[in-house]
Amino acid sequence: MEKDIIGVTELIRINGHEVLAKIDTGAIKNSINVKLASKLKLGPIVKTIKIISATGEEKRPVVEASLEIKGKRIKTKFNVTDRSKLKYSVLIGLNTIKNRFLIDPSKK
Repeated sequence: MEKDIIGVTELIRINGHEVLAKIDTGAIKNSINVKLASKLKLGPIVKTIKIISATGEEKRPVVEASLEIKGKRIKTKFNVTDRSKLKYSVLIGLNTIKNRFLIDPSKK
């Protein structure tokens, strides 16, 4: 399988809507802002997971979505949280990029 090169930020599509996302090789799972998930009508909640981060531990709902990066369509899951204080409303983790893309940090 040939791997496309992506940068640390990418314009992606979630359920057909364009969003600028942060590509994070330090994150295992994808994350989306609760307001954006609501706007895109993502759901239903398929499960709840426990996330441990620098700010502590919390339980987050998980939803499925159709994601497109560089023309590749991927059915994936996002944990839903308040990302309003963060620069990017969507974070793409290793569960989505691993074995599909190469990351070029110089590409923005």
